[in-house]
Order: sequence, then C-alpha cells, then structure tokens
Amino acid sequence: MEDEFVYGNTPCFLNSKKITSNADMKAVDAVVYGVPWEGGVTWGNYTSCEMGPKVMRLASGRYSGFLPELDAIDVFEHIKLGDLGDVTINWNDPEETMERITDFTKENVWNTSVLPIGLGGDHSITYPIIKGLVEERDVTVGIIHLDAHYDNAVSFAGEKYARNTPFARLYELDGVRNESLIHTGIHGPRNKPENGKRAQEAGAVTITVRDIRECGDIYKMSDEIYAKASQDVDVVYLSICSDILDYAFNPGGPPDANGLTSYELLTLVHEFAKKGIVGMDFVEVYPETDVNQFSAHLASTIILYALAGAAQNK
Repeated sequence: MEDEFVYGNTPCFLNSKKITSNADMKAVDAVVYGVPWEGGVTWGNYTSCEMGPKVMRLASGRYSGFLPELDAIDVFEHIKLGDLGDVTINWNDPEETMERITDFTKENVWNTSVLPIGLGGDHSITYPIIKGLVEERDVTVGIIHLDAHYDNAVSFAGEKYARNTPFARLYELDGVRNESLIHTGIHGPRNKPENGKRAQEAGAVTITVRDIRECGDIYKMSDEIYAKASQDVDVVYLSICSDILDYAFNPGGPPDANGLTSYELLTLVHEFAKKGIVGMDFVEVYPETDVNQFSAHLASTIILYALAGAAQNK
C-alpha cells in the first residue's frame, strides 16, 4: 500500500489509515489526532511541545504492531488504526482554541464508538477533550491522570487554560466525578503545597510514585487505581504527561527525577486499557530538547501497549 501522509512529508501515525470521511471512520477501531498547542509556559522558556504531534508521527514510521513481550501479539491483526490529522488552533486566543478542541472531539470522535488517542501539545488540551466527551455523550467520567504534577493551579499569569491548570478546570466540570479522578505517580518539589491541598479539597485521589513503588506489585497497583477511577462512573479516561517518567527515560520532556521507569509506565497503560478506557492522551513531548527524539519514539510504544490492551478488552 502506498504511504499516506497527514500533511507535507508527515506520515499517518504508525502508518495507519488517513481518515477523511465518515466512511473511513467506520472502517477503524481507534484513531489518533494531534493537538499542536503550546499555551502559557510555566517554567523557563518555549518548549516546542506544539511540534509533538508531527515529530511523534515521523518517529512512528519505523514501527510495526508486533509486541513479542506481550504474548507475541500483532496489534494490527486486532485493531484497525486511523489518523484524523490535527485540530486547528488559534495562537492568539487560548479560550477559542479550547473551544475548537472540544468541538473537534465532539464532531469527530465522541459521536462514534472508536477509541480516540490525542497527541499533545501541552497538558491544557485534556480539559477540552473531556469536556467534549461529557457534552456529547452525557456521561459521568473517571480519570486516571499519570503525571509528576497535579496540574491543578487555578490560573497562571491570569490564564485559566495554561498547561498547569487543566485539572482545576476538570474539578469544576459537571460530568467528572472528582472522587474518581486519580492523580497517579505524583512526585517532586515542582509541586506546591496548595496543589495537594486543592486536590484533597476537590475530593480527588492522590497516589504518589512512592505508593506505586512500595506496593511492590505493579499489577495489584493497576487494579487498585482502576477500581478507584471506575467507581460510580460510566467511563474511564486516561491522560499521560511524559514527566510521569524519570528524565532518564524521557529526555524530551520536563526535567523531573524519581519518576516511573518505562517498564512501569507501559505496564500500567496496558493494564488500564485491558480493563477498559474510553480514550486517552499523551502530552508534553519537547522535540527541540531531544536530539535523538527518544521521547517522541516512546509515544509509539505507549500507544501500541494501549492498543494491545484495548484488543484484549474487545
């Protein structure tokens, strides 16, 4: 089959099918879409994460769907994957961009039965994605949030939709059950005392990286996290910031030590998808800080592990 391109020389993610019509959508089980957005930078300078969707697609071109370590599954024998391209954004208007993301997901994915996978962009994109889910399907949502940080600041420099605010907005969103919002893998001094207090006051659950390590059984921990996220809700959504990983495993992301290993992250992702997720996103990849694009390459493996889990769930 001739290669399909999303735009320019950018291939569809994991050499998947380009989606341009409703008929194309009916032929796939899961879709990838990009959100090339970088809003307010909360530490240092420009990070280049709006280039994440393009670079993750470019890196994905070398991979198959075969995972010998997961019972030799060939993901694409079970899951047909498509690529929807990118959400259009307005650099001058974060609020309008959030509305565009919500509208895109309502019009293209939440009105279908496919598994949607968003590629960021910064973490602010998670709020409008889940807002679209709640509005389109009228469901109650639990959220597994894999991250070093709470990302629940009330605002940043007066901006409600910065990369460190999405979970404050989600606490406020009708349709999200805060007691089923699980901040997972939280660690490090770039969190502030008020972040933990705000999560607690909202009713959200905190599971730190130390909790995961000291459990001693990653599978038992995945069961416990999913049980909390799925309690009294209709669906569970998975949001992953790259800095859930220790920076040894994430050179193209935020500089956070004491994070998960790639094995721990991939195992959790696979287990959550096996149990059932309605959608997911992977955010905060910084291509210009990663000369070998290791973090962009990791996106392919993360998403393949999620798809392998979804195949088993199906």
